[in-house]
This record gives sequence, structure tokens and C-alpha cells, in this order.
Amino acid sequence: MAGGGGGGDGEPEFQIAPMIDVLLVLLIFFMSIATSSVARYDPGIKVPVAPDANKKEDSEGELVFNIAWKAADNAAVTTYEERVVAPNEVIAALAARKKADAKVRVLVRADAETPVRYINAVVNAAAQAGIIDVTFATVAR
Repeated sequence: MAGGGGGGDGEPEFQIAPMIDVLLVLLIFFMSIATSSVARYDPGIKVPVAPDANKKEDSEGELVFNIAWKAADNAAVTTYEERVVAPNEVIAALAARKKADAKVRVLVRADAETPVRYINAVVNAAAQAGIIDVTFATVAR
């Protein structure tokens, strides 16, 4: 009768097929996680420079608003969850997220040239939804 795991006389055999299966599952898992977290951040936004900026510790419970300044149109485009929105339209969604998770916070990623009124609109929407933890993305150079 054929045995599967090595017998009494000899070294046990190393099964490589199950290890490859596990590695492929882990690879797919980490690729899907990385894709969803990277998609939240618009790479076209040039955040302001702050020499004393600190690196954030984690991004759990973070609601990301990207505000891209379009100088040619003299207007800003605000995106939330990968779709263009007006800040006052998402107050109900923000309030629902706050109700589901009390530690939720808003991250504002705005171009350095964006007028403050567009950034203030996002901060006001967060305040109306009951979110008091608002952070701003900067880069240290």
C-alpha cells in the first residue's frame, strides 16, 4: 500500500504543492488589499510641503477626500470614495460611517494651490456629520 507521508525508514518527504497553494492565496490577498488602499489616494494631487510633518501611524477608519485644483477652470474637483462629489452631498454618508465607527476620521488631500474655501467645505461637512478628527495630508521635504 502506498503511504503519503514517508514511512519508518527514511526522511519524511517535504510536500511543496500545499505550500505553493498557500503562497498564491497570500499573494492574491495582499494584491487586492494594496490595490484598494492605493486607489483612495489621487497621485495627481501635489500636497503642500510642511517641514515638520509627521508620518501617519495607520489609516484605519480613514475617509479620504481628494481635492484637485483645476487652474484652467478656476475650480476644485472633490472626490470621495473614487467619485466626484460636492461636500454637502456626503454629510449623510459621513454620519452613517461615524455611527458605525466612533473612531472614524477624515483625511483631506488637497493641492497646495487649492483655495481654502474648498477645503473648508469638506471640514464643514465632516463637522455636520459629527466627525471631529480631521487631518490634512502634507509632505516633508
